[in-house]
Amino acid sequence: MAGARKSNPAGSTNSLRGDVLRVLGAVKVATAEQIQQLTAPHLTYRHTDKTTRSERKQARCAAHLGALSDLRKHGLVENGGKTSGGDTLRNLTPAGLRAASYELGRPLGDMGGPARGAGRSGASHPMAVNEAVRALLRPKPDLALLAGEPPQALAAARAAAEGPAGLGTLASYATEVALPATGTWSTPGKGGAQADIVLTAPEDEVPLLFVEVDNCYETGQVLAAKIEKYMRFFQRQVKDSDGTERPMWRTRWWVPDETTVDSPHPPVLLVFNRLGPRNPETTVRQLAELTRRHWQGTADEDGTHWYNGKIPLMFTTMKFLQEHGPTGPVFRRFGRRQDQTLLDAIGNARLELRVAQQRAAYRARRREHEEHLRRLAEQRRAAAEREEQLLKAEREARRPVCATCGSRFTDERWEAVEPAGWGAAKDSHPQLCDGCKQTATAAAASPAARTPEHQEPEGGGAGRHDFRRNTRRPVCTECGADFTDERWRAVERVGWDASPGLRPTLCGDCDRRYETDGKQAWPGEPGSEEPGPGRAHAEGRSPDCGPRLVPSADLTGQAHCAVGSRQALRPVRHHAPSAAGRLVAAAGQSARPEARMSTANNGVFALSAERFSRAGAAAEM
Repeated sequence: MAGARKSNPAGSTNSLRGDVLRVLGAVKVATAEQIQQLTAPHLTYRHTDKTTRSERKQARCAAHLGALSDLRKHGLVENGGKTSGGDTLRNLTPAGLRAASYELGRPLGDMGGPARGAGRSGASHPMAVNEAVRALLRPKPDLALLAGEPPQALAAARAAAEGPAGLGTLASYATEVALPATGTWSTPGKGGAQADIVLTAPEDEVPLLFVEVDNCYETGQVLAAKIEKYMRFFQRQVKDSDGTERPMWRTRWWVPDETTVDSPHPPVLLVFNRLGPRNPETTVRQLAELTRRHWQGTADEDGTHWYNGKIPLMFTTMKFLQEHGPTGPVFRRFGRRQDQTLLDAIGNARLELRVAQQRAAYRARRREHEEHLRRLAEQRRAAAEREEQLLKAEREARRPVCATCGSRFTDERWEAVEPAGWGAAKDSHPQLCDGCKQTATAAAASPAARTPEHQEPEGGGAGRHDFRRNTRRPVCTECGADFTDERWRAVERVGWDASPGLRPTLCGDCDRRYETDGKQAWPGEPGSEEPGPGRAHAEGRSPDCGPRLVPSADLTGQAHCAVGSRQALRPVRHHAPSAAGRLVAAAGQSARPEARMSTANNGVFALSAERFSRAGAAAEM
C-alpha cells in the first residue's frame, strides 16, 4: 500500500485513471466535473447534504481530481487554462494521448493531436462540444450505487435512468477530426473541413454522423463554406487496398451498403448553442438557400424524394438536445416542414415506405408465382406418375409367362431371354423361368434322366458307327409325326455290321405306305423287297444310285419320268403300265433309246412316246 501511495500520492485507482484517459482522449479537453458526469453519473446525485453548490461539486469530483493529480505527476495530463466559470481545463500530453489510444482501442493516428492552448480564451466552443457529446451519449446512473441516499436524490436518479436513451458509448465519439479534401489523414491539405464530433454507433442504427456545434457566433455564409468543404470531402475518391476507387471516408469508417434505400452521403447535424448574438432561425434560412444544391433531393411523381449523392443536413438546439436526447422529435431536416427524431430525420421514411410496399407486393407476386409453379409441378408429377403406371401396366401385360409353372418372369430373367444383339448368345430355355430352367437343365444333365434310346453303347467294342447321329427324336418329313422308339432304332446304326434302314426320313406308317404303293404300282416285280441292282432297275434307278425314273402313261399315250424329290419316289397311280413301258423296264440296259428330254421348272424329265414305241419294236425283232 505504501508503494501504491508513492506511485499515486492522491490514492486514485486504476479504473479512475482509465476513465480520465478515455474522456480526454475522446473530447481532448474537459473539466473535472465533465469527466465525472461522463464516467460516473451516479455521483451527481450524492452529497446533496452540502449547503453550497461549490461544496457539492467539490465532493462529487474529489475522486477524479485525485486521478487527474496522479496522471499529472506521471506526465500524462496537464492543465490547459480555465473556463469562463473558473473551472480548470485538463488536456492530454503526447504521452497521455498515446496512453488514451490504448484505453479507447483506437490507432494513434486516429487520435488527433493534443488540445494545448484551447483554454487560453475560456474554451467556450470545446465546452459546448462536450455538452453536445453528453447530450447525445446520455450516460445513465447506476441506482445500485445510490443506496442510502435521500428520497429526492433517488427520485432524480431514477428519472434520469428511465429517461431517453443515448447513442453509443464513450468510445463511439471523437472530436476535432480532420476531413482532408486534399492530402492524407495524418497530414491534411488545405481546403478540408474539421468535424467537431464524429459519432459511430452502428449498434444504434447510426453508423456515421458528423456534428457541428455553433455558439451562434458564425454567419450563414461561414457555415455554408463548411458544408461545401464537407461535400468536397465526401466526393473525394481514393484507391482502396483492393485497388478500386472508393470514397475516402469509407476507408476509415464502416457503413453498411444498404443503410437506406437511396445512396446519400453521411448525415451532418448542426447544433446551435444560444450564446452568441445571432438568431439560429435566420442563420438556418440563409444556410438553406446557400447549400440547396447539396441537400435537395429529386422528387418523383408521387411526392417521394431521392437523395443520391446529397447530404442529409439537419439542425437542432443545445437546449432541446439536452432535454429530449436523440430520440426526441427535436431535429429538423432541411427541406422538411416538421420536427422528427434523429433516426427519422436521417432516413427517408416516405421513400422507405414506398419501397417497402413495392417489395411486399413483389414478395406477394413471387409467392403467387411460386405457388403457381408448385401446382404445375404437382400436375406434371401426377401426370408422370400416371404415365409411369400405364407403362408399368403395359410392361406387365407383355411380361412373359413360364411355360411350365405359369409364373411371370422376373425383370432379370426377362432381360436374359430378350435378344441383346446379332452376336449375343441365346438362352437355352427362353420359355422357362429361372426355377424351371434350373430344373430342366439339371434333368437334362442327370444320367438317370436319360431314356434307353439316348444312351450310348457301352464297352470297348463300340466303334465309331455305333453312336447315334441324332441326339433328339427324329420327325417324319412326310406327316410330321415323331418317330416311335422301334422306328428310331430301325433307322439308326447300332453296330459295325448293321446297315441303316431304308427311307430313314419316314416314320413307320409312311414307310409301309410307301412299300404298299410300290407293290401296287409294280406288281410281280422280282426282288422288290431286297435292295440290289435288280431292285434299282425295277425302281427305274441305275445301279450307281442315280435318280429313279418312274414311267407313267397318260391318256395321250405319252410316258413321263419324275426325278429328285421325295414325292417323286412314290409310284404314280394312273393306269397299268403299257406294253411299251414294260418292254422298256424289262430291257434294262440292253435297250437305251436316244431319248430326247425336255427340262421343266419342277425338274421333271419327259420322254417322247414315239421313241418308246420304236424301242419296243426293236426289242421284239
